[in-house]
Amino acid sequence: MNHSPTELKKDLKIRHITMISLGGIIGAGLFVGSGSLINMAGPASIFSYALAGLLVILVMRMLGEMSMVNPSSGSFATYAREALGPWAGYTIGWLYWFFWVIVIAVEAIAGANIIQYWFPSLPSWSVSLILTFLLTLTNLYSVKSFGEFEYWFSLIKVVSIGLFLILGGAIIFGFFPGVESPGTSNLMHHGGFFPNGISAIFLGITLVMFSFMGSEIVATAAGETPDPEKAITVATNSVIYRILIFYLGSILVLVTLLPWNSQDLLKSPFVSVLEMVNIPAAAQIMNFIVLTAVLSCLNSGLYTSSRMLLTMAQNGDAPRMFLKINKKGVPVQAILGCTVISYISVAFNYLSPDKIFLFLVNASGGVALLVYLVIAFSQLRLRRKYEKENPGALRIRMWLFPYLTYATIIAISAIFIAMAFIDSLRSQFFLTLLIAVLVVGSFFLKKNSRSADAVSKEKKQMTI
Repeated sequence: MNHSPTELKKDLKIRHITMISLGGIIGAGLFVGSGSLINMAGPASIFSYALAGLLVILVMRMLGEMSMVNPSSGSFATYAREALGPWAGYTIGWLYWFFWVIVIAVEAIAGANIIQYWFPSLPSWSVSLILTFLLTLTNLYSVKSFGEFEYWFSLIKVVSIGLFLILGGAIIFGFFPGVESPGTSNLMHHGGFFPNGISAIFLGITLVMFSFMGSEIVATAAGETPDPEKAITVATNSVIYRILIFYLGSILVLVTLLPWNSQDLLKSPFVSVLEMVNIPAAAQIMNFIVLTAVLSCLNSGLYTSSRMLLTMAQNGDAPRMFLKINKKGVPVQAILGCTVISYISVAFNYLSPDKIFLFLVNASGGVALLVYLVIAFSQLRLRRKYEKENPGALRIRMWLFPYLTYATIIAISAIFIAMAFIDSLRSQFFLTLLIAVLVVGSFFLKKNSRSADAVSKEKKQMTI
């Protein structure tokens, strides 16, 4: 084994990065969760997605700017450390790691529930563990195998959404034989475009932000490509049309074809559209696509959390055992460390689903917003540093700096604070704050402990 932290293999290709960037934000939340949001905000839910998407585009632009100057597998934890100090890198690194190891468990459980649709006799807990184990193997084999699996998972998602948009467009414009176009009736009737008022749009933004989590993974992956600058450029420039086409396009089709107050939306909006045109086995097809999205998220979660753990070990924020990298350039211990925590979390789901596991899930709920907030603060500080020290490296620049950066910070802060006033999100807000405070506290306890050890050693040397 090699203890050097510099030997991650640069085996991810541009096609891997391109497809990861395209499919990274297409998760089960779009296929399943979009229905409940439309049911809450009506056709105006498209504004919720548009405003949340705009914030993600701005955050990704900031991340792209910093990644272009300093490509790193630690991504924003590295930038937070450089911009705001060791405590910020430590805190956001552990919070982000915590978020993804919980996501791994959540996605494994979701995948097991989907597979039970076809094989009801299989126990859900065993399927969860098998899915995690199999995708752990792909991550352990090589970074290229992770990239290849993610490439095909993302391709399936992208092609599925593309075909859905073509199908939806054909129905809307009356080109699909035997199916009457609803025109604008579902947009303007049933209470109008804003059936539940403007406030529902802003409530929707708080829910939508979590659907976009994962778009930042590509910045981590760029550190393991032979041409990180090209990878970062592709990811940063494509985020706009990714959100426009995949999210806004899909939501526009759904709100046009289905009444916003239809119970079919709560069941599965995509299945309902497929059933409109009598596509056989519509539910089966959508189950397969959602399973692909779940496995993609599980695969990415293992990759991202392990790289974050490796970076923290490099900075002395995690045990040195996680520094080990094998001959294939894979941080084996870091991957296994993340997997073990996820196995424990899956076990908690079956031992205490309404207490311990629910606590873990809720405690990770607001981490996405804290991560985006730290990215914005880091860019604010580092941009000025780069302009003084290395202006030529700023080949990607945040638009209208610093005004859009300030606007993004204010908007994300407002969304995070709003969680405290929303019944369904209040527990996530306070538990995320609790975990954040505990992590920050652990940093200063660790720092004081090190200082005490250093003083003790110095006294011993003086005595000798």
